[in-house]
Amino acid sequence: MKRILITGAAGFLGSHLCDRFIKEGFHVIAMDNLITGDLKNIEHLFKLENFEYYHHDVTKFVHVPGKLDYILHFASPASPIDYLKIPIQTLKVGALGTHNLLGLAKEKNARILIASTSEIYGDPLVHPQTEEYYGNVNTIGPRGVYDEAKRFQESITMAYHRFHGLETRIVRIFNTYGPRMRLNDGRVIPAFMGQALRGEDLTVFGDGSQTRSFCYVDDEIEGIYRLLMSDYELPVNIGNPHEITIRDFAEEIIKLTGTTQKVIYKDLPQDDPMQRQPDISKAKEILGWEPKVGREEGMRKTFEYFKTLSQEELERTEHRDFTQRNKK
Repeated sequence: MKRILITGAAGFLGSHLCDRFIKEGFHVIAMDNLITGDLKNIEHLFKLENFEYYHHDVTKFVHVPGKLDYILHFASPASPIDYLKIPIQTLKVGALGTHNLLGLAKEKNARILIASTSEIYGDPLVHPQTEEYYGNVNTIGPRGVYDEAKRFQESITMAYHRFHGLETRIVRIFNTYGPRMRLNDGRVIPAFMGQALRGEDLTVFGDGSQTRSFCYVDDEIEGIYRLLMSDYELPVNIGNPHEITIRDFAEEIIKLTGTTQKVIYKDLPQDDPMQRQPDISKAKEILGWEPKVGREEGMRKTFEYFKTLSQEELERTEHRDFTQRNKK
C-alpha cells in the first residue's frame, strides 16, 4: 500500500485530499497543528486502519516513521483573515515548513507536491495569468506575508529539484470553493453566503469591478491528483477560467439564496488584486484536465452545506472586520 503524508490535512483542501487518497487505496498520514484547520473535517476517517493523524507544527522538525511514497504540503493559512492575523506563522510555514518537508522527502526518497497559489501573481499586469508570468507583488504590503511565503516556497522547491534531483510538483491554486470552507474566513464565497444566511446586506469591497474565477473543490482535487501523478516538475495553474466580477457574483448569490438583501460597498483593501483568471492551457495539455462543475451547480452544493451549519457558526462575525484589519 502506497503511503502519503498530507500536511494541512484538517483544512478545506487538505481534508478533501485525505478523502481522495483514501478512496484511491493509499495509507494516509494526516498532519495539522489546527491553527486554522478543524478536526471535524477528517473525524470521519479516524476509524479507518489506513488513516492516521499527527498533531504537529511543520515549522518544527518533521519525523514520520516508515516509508513515504508521496508528500502533499498544504499546511498554510490561506485566507486574508488568517494571514493578516498570524503573519509570522504564515511566513514560517512557507519557509521553515517547506524546508522541513523537502528534507523529509529527500530522506524518504518521496515525491512531493507543494501547494502554491494564484497570489504569487499579485495584482497581475498580464491577463489571464500564465505560469510564465512572474507577478506584480508588493513585498512589504499586508498581503506580502502570504504572497512572498508562497513565492519562496516555489523557489526552494525548485532548488531541491535541481540540486538534489528531488521529484517535485508545484500546483498554483486559484480561488476554490465547496463544502468544509470556514464560513467566517474572510474569503468572498463564505462571506457572501454567511451574510445571506444571516439576512445581512452583502458587502462588496471597491466598486465590485474586480474579477475572480471560482473552481469547485472536486475539480481542484482532481487536478492536484493528476499533477502529482504526472511527470511535470514546473508550476501548473489549476483553476476555473470562467471569470466574473464581484458585483455580478454578489447578485448571483442573492438570486441563489432567494433573499432580498441589497449590495453595499466599502473601501477596497490594500493590494487587493483587480483580476484573477487562470490560463489552464498547460493543465489541459499535460494533465488532460479542465473543470467540469459549473458555477451554478457548485454554488448550490456549497450553499446546501452552509445551511447545515449551526446558528452559533452563522453568528460569528470575525469576517466583518476584515477591512479594519487591513487598515491597521
